[in-house]
Amino acid sequence: MNRIKNLKNSTILYFSLIILLSLTFTFYSGYRGIFPIDSFLIFDAGFKILNGYQPFKDYWSITGPFLDYFQYLFFKMFGVNWKSYVLHAGTINIILSLATFYFFLNIGLKKVHSCIYSISIAILGYPSIGTPFVDHHASIFSLLSLMTLILALKKDHYCYWFSLPLLLGFSFFSKQIPSAYLSILFLIIISIYLVIKKFRKISNVTYLLYGIVSLILICSSIIIINDIPIKNILIQYIFYPISIGEERSHNLNFNFNNVFSQFKFIYFSLLPLIFPIYYLTKIKVRKYQNLIDILILFTLLFSVLIFLYSQLMTKNQILIFFIIPFCLGMTHYYIINYCKNKKLIYLLFFIIIISTLKFHIRFNIDKKFMELSGVDFSLAQPGQILDQKLSGLKWITPNYINNPKKELQLLLESKTKIIKEKKTKILVTDYQILPSITKTLKFAPNKWFDDLSVPSKKNKYFDTYKKFFENKIKGQNIQVIFIVGENKSKYLMNHFSDESCVYQDRINEIMLKLNIEKCNFKN
Repeated sequence: MNRIKNLKNSTILYFSLIILLSLTFTFYSGYRGIFPIDSFLIFDAGFKILNGYQPFKDYWSITGPFLDYFQYLFFKMFGVNWKSYVLHAGTINIILSLATFYFFLNIGLKKVHSCIYSISIAILGYPSIGTPFVDHHASIFSLLSLMTLILALKKDHYCYWFSLPLLLGFSFFSKQIPSAYLSILFLIIISIYLVIKKFRKISNVTYLLYGIVSLILICSSIIIINDIPIKNILIQYIFYPISIGEERSHNLNFNFNNVFSQFKFIYFSLLPLIFPIYYLTKIKVRKYQNLIDILILFTLLFSVLIFLYSQLMTKNQILIFFIIPFCLGMTHYYIINYCKNKKLIYLLFFIIIISTLKFHIRFNIDKKFMELSGVDFSLAQPGQILDQKLSGLKWITPNYINNPKKELQLLLESKTKIIKEKKTKILVTDYQILPSITKTLKFAPNKWFDDLSVPSKKNKYFDTYKKFFENKIKGQNIQVIFIVGENKSKYLMNHFSDESCVYQDRINEIMLKLNIEKCNFKN
């Protein structure tokens, strides 16, 4: 009894440590500097839903709605403030870290080793940005789905098979990749698994269908309750992004730096696999478990390739370094089962210490992901200067990297002008915190405005987008458009039959006012 009690106490201790570190690192990063558009995107989306707007229906969105609805729930429970925003990211980081601990325990690693890999993931996971971000959600839930598939293959428990499509769905509805590619891979792997089992006793695998049906029911319920047109979802989230992906796939640069140099630590984490792979080739693969382990190994390697390819496709800052501890943990599993060389385990821990420290310094401290490397953070200003919702936030951005005080003064001036404006207005800005702090409850008909979100005139979905934009502007009887920060007029002017109807008024260095009362839209 005492032994069982001690085991439970040690597990609780590990769980508590993992939760504490997951939150601590996320909050540290989430309150330390911001990157307009990336830092504010989901804040604004959650605020939109809180005020009755729906993705695809009321605003054009090419990123997944899962984050939007999840942030809405956090705002509903904890209020519209920066703390509930960072808590969203921290919660996902906790889920990832605890799931990692559970995963490695269940494939046979010791608690202390499982904890080490979990802590590394807690440091490298969400803290690299610290606030909700579509790429992080998508990659994290994709990794969780990979863990679930491996457990399903090893344990063949219905709960894993049921959870697999749900996790893939959460990933896909965060961002389309890497889950779209992983789904194809997983289908192939499951088919091979069924062949290995000779299609006997596959009742647990049928729970995949229950999971798929559950995911469909969840999505259908949200669509029906909120009256979201299916056509809008297909165009905005499937067809238009595919057209972007096609363009990018033709322009991918597979040079040494892109493919090898920037991902070298991920490759280093996989190199020790050479030794257990060698021993696996020496084993007569008649045993069922050996066959499963070989199948899992192929799943791991091809999944990593998908993560890397997806990262190249996004053309975003690199964020998938948190798969390093997962790869090392999987290597650990193969070493203790097939190689049994303790020196290799020491090598794994050396790699994990070096890589965790390296990327913690690069992303969590130097804020490379947010383009704040080399910044003097002592210049950062209290976020509550702009609004109490930002209490505790250390305000510094790449826009006014050496003078955040001036940036806040300009934003305060802009905030006052927006509040005083009596005409029906919307904001087009990368500072997407502004709608919530100016009480602007008419929202721009797009999640954000840039060359990716807004179709170019060459794109076949430009006319569809233009019609969507026009209908929302006319439907809300918008009279004034405020542009704050980067001048985004180029994403707006194509929608007017005569651009001379737009009266522009420069308010200050970062703010432009467009009066569109006299404008008629093209039919």
